[in-house]
Amino acid sequence: MTRMRRTDPLASPEEKFGRLRSILENLKEINHPYAARMAERGVRPEHIRGRGDLPLLPATTKYDLLRSYPTGWIAGERKEIARIHATNGTTGKPVIVACTAGDIRMWAENMAWCMGLSGVGEDDVVQISFAYGLFTGGLGYHYGAELLGAAVIPASAGFTDRQTILMKDLGATVLACTPSYALRISENLAGKGREGISLRLGFFGGETWSDELRGVLEKSLGIKAIDLYGLSEAMGPGVAAECPEQNGLHISDDFIAEILDPVTLEPKEEGEGELVLTSWSRRAYPLIRYRTRDLASLMTGSCPCGEPSPRMSRVRGRSDDMLIFRGVGVFPSQVEAAVCVVPGLSPSYQIRAWKENGLQNISFVCERAPDARPDDMPRAADELAKSVKNVTGAAIPFEILEPGGIPRSDGKTVRVLKQ
Repeated sequence: MTRMRRTDPLASPEEKFGRLRSILENLKEINHPYAARMAERGVRPEHIRGRGDLPLLPATTKYDLLRSYPTGWIAGERKEIARIHATNGTTGKPVIVACTAGDIRMWAENMAWCMGLSGVGEDDVVQISFAYGLFTGGLGYHYGAELLGAAVIPASAGFTDRQTILMKDLGATVLACTPSYALRISENLAGKGREGISLRLGFFGGETWSDELRGVLEKSLGIKAIDLYGLSEAMGPGVAAECPEQNGLHISDDFIAEILDPVTLEPKEEGEGELVLTSWSRRAYPLIRYRTRDLASLMTGSCPCGEPSPRMSRVRGRSDDMLIFRGVGVFPSQVEAAVCVVPGLSPSYQIRAWKENGLQNISFVCERAPDARPDDMPRAADELAKSVKNVTGAAIPFEILEPGGIPRSDGKTVRVLKQ
């Protein structure tokens, strides 16, 4: 089986920061918006010699990218642009992201490396159930799988009955989709039986998911569930991925990762904070100290798999997703974790948030599992109340609905309804 693992040494700091200085010089020459921000700070490209100099550079936010809508952040000439993608833009205009042909090759190689960490190769059939189009998810997995020599089923998202038919009839061994859609597929299979299913791996990303949901998906689908991280602003999936050891996510060598305090923006040498990414090899769309809003930490020590790349923890949540309930910060992934460990309940949940007398209130709904008896729900409710208090530190009110009571999605599921 083809297995793409890094055999060449990692790029040296001198090479990385030499390339980064070249990018900054180019931004200065073309009067890019980021160069203007550097000038405001009195920072010049030659000041950036190594990792310790990164805090000299201004951080970039999604707001900076949106202010340059539609194409003001693109650094390449029009004739160099080979592809245009965009974020979902569910709350307004999307962020427009451009790639040169070289950027696309780098993306494909990163995705092949991420998937190859788990042994995907020419013997595999990869069913990609991410959406294709402006969203980067589907095409990223597509390129990586083809580069590894695997067969690809570009199923896209939706038509869940067809997904399970294709999975069985075409012998899919690898599934790639959001974790919430994987849960929907597993529910669909539960009613039809897993006979004939050949899945062994699942790559899930696009939304935060808990270790507890991982356990549910591994059991229900009979797979090893792998976390693969990315975001459209950075190129899409392929920034980092777990290996089968599931001991943190290995970070692609094309990215320099930092952890900042999300309030003070001071660098954190240890502990959890906001993940900030810099690309030293991407040409068309500069990503310099980009604040992802994702909360994670950088890991020390080596991974048992032998891969020498730096690692990050799994993302616990987003700094802008935290809900305050009676003085306690609560992340949606914590509610998911609390629900998943209670027998008789489905992993599906939805949080409802509203303000009352100037204070934020939350509650959530979950579902009885299809194979659980209604008579078991009083016991499940008692266990869930204890689980929620133990995981979140707050006594959050909830309601247990009948199976199917929470709307399903073909992609990212809406976990928080703000009223």
